Amino acid sequence: MEKVDVAIIGGGLAGLTSANYLAKEGKNVTIFEKSNHLGGRSMTNKQNGALFNIGAHALYAGGEAMTIFKELGVDISGKNAFVQTHGLWKNKVVPFATGFGSLLKSQLFSWSEKIQFTHLIIQIWTMNVDKVKTVSLSDWAEKEIKSPMIRHHFYTLCRTTTYTYAPNLQQARPVLRQLQRTLKTGVIYIDGGWETIVTDLRNKAKSLGVKIKCHSNVERVEEEHSLKTIHCASGETIKAENVIMAVPPAEACRLVENPFLSLWKEQAVPITATCLDLCLSHLPNPDHQFVVGLDQPILFTNESRAANVCNTGNAVVHLVKYHNPTCQDYDPLANKEELEKVMDLLHPGWRNTLITQQFLPKITIVHDFPRVDRHEPIGPEVSSTQGLYVAGDWAGHEELLADGAVASAKLAAMYILEKGKVLV
Repeated sequence: MEKVDVAIIGGGLAGLTSANYLAKEGKNVTIFEKSNHLGGRSMTNKQNGALFNIGAHALYAGGEAMTIFKELGVDISGKNAFVQTHGLWKNKVVPFATGFGSLLKSQLFSWSEKIQFTHLIIQIWTMNVDKVKTVSLSDWAEKEIKSPMIRHHFYTLCRTTTYTYAPNLQQARPVLRQLQRTLKTGVIYIDGGWETIVTDLRNKAKSLGVKIKCHSNVERVEEEHSLKTIHCASGETIKAENVIMAVPPAEACRLVENPFLSLWKEQAVPITATCLDLCLSHLPNPDHQFVVGLDQPILFTNESRAANVCNTGNAVVHLVKYHNPTCQDYDPLANKEELEKVMDLLHPGWRNTLITQQFLPKITIVHDFPRVDRHEPIGPEVSSTQGLYVAGDWAGHEELLADGAVASAKLAAMYILEKGKVLV
């Protein structure tokens, strides 16, 4: 029976990141991916010359993922996506305050509120986020922001930077950190889509000797003394000293019987959204590049303004409706019609320019996030099972989205490498 140092279950960003760090240090690593492709939600679909990510994606220039990709030598090609922002308020397009000029033009703020909003942005820019207490985002906002309209803007900024619509559940500290980073360094849209990152990580892993097994569905992981036995649906079995489960909490819980995994699964609150991705022959209204809903959880962005994801002259745009995690009762077709009506408002005549589209009724943005009712950080070690680790967007220690997936993957790899040094 084959034996490896580390078996990684899941070939998404987290699994590939862990594999690269471990293989660089000489570990014998095998990745098991049940589908026929790597990347998970970071894959990119090609349709009629358009490159569609799985919904709107952005790489935070000041985030952990960017730092880790640089450490691994991953080539990031793309541009900062900063652009004039508009808001949706009572079905009208209005200037959204992101700078001094747009703030002066805002018709939603009084002069007093414009001064207060300026002070809020300065406060977020200069604050020591690490000193923010563990309170909900809504509790922080109610204490710090007196004006309801300014709170509308603040919550919109937070929802846009975290892709999460749950201020009563979200911890304030990681959200404020994410917002501060966005204000200071912005986000990057990736040339060729996020699959270019996946491809680079895969190629680097393979060059380091990592074995990648696609179409390899792991049925269970059994603990046998200091080793784990990986049982695949194909009948293949492999022994490993360490196992990283870079899969969602429900999948991890299915693979291994462990009380901590069961608890994490039961406590998880996934964030989902409806996404409509369009490729247009041109953008009907070039003034509307990035639009956020002030009184509705909606986002519109033209990805092709900052990334090469379509033929010259065409436009790839994304519309997102964020779901409230406490209320999952919704109609996907009604959501699609709502997003199409937003397009009618922003870009009249867009249907006549449509080349192709991708509709995602319900995608999982993250499988969990830092919440006020989740006091203990998850992983990377799984207690009571030696040599078992977790990684993924749900296992971050206050990191969010792809930053959480990649940072938790590096942390799991570092734990294994440090343990190896102690044993030596």
